[in-house]
Amino acid sequence: MSADWRWEYNPDHRHVSDGIPVHVVAEVERLAGQLVDLASTGIDVSDFGKGPRPGGLRRMDAAGGWFYFLVAPRDPLIIIVRIVPPFNAL
Repeated sequence: MSADWRWEYNPDHRHVSDGIPVHVVAEVERLAGQLVDLASTGIDVSDFGKGPRPGGLRRMDAAGGWFYFLVAPRDPLIIIVRIVPPFNAL
């Protein structure tokens, strides 16, 4: 694995995080950064979080809510596709 791992929102930051409390977005971004750090050391992060099988859509808890992400090792990229805030923040 390459040391050039990064993360990004798909399709973009506004679409994924619009209306989500700032502290939840900050926690998601912190966790995404940690996934990047782990992947950069050669750890396979495609089975982190919860999901039906490694390599598919993953779910990870964050700040009382959760977020969905994909791991694209060929790119090398962590793709955050949705953030779900805690119920009391809706």
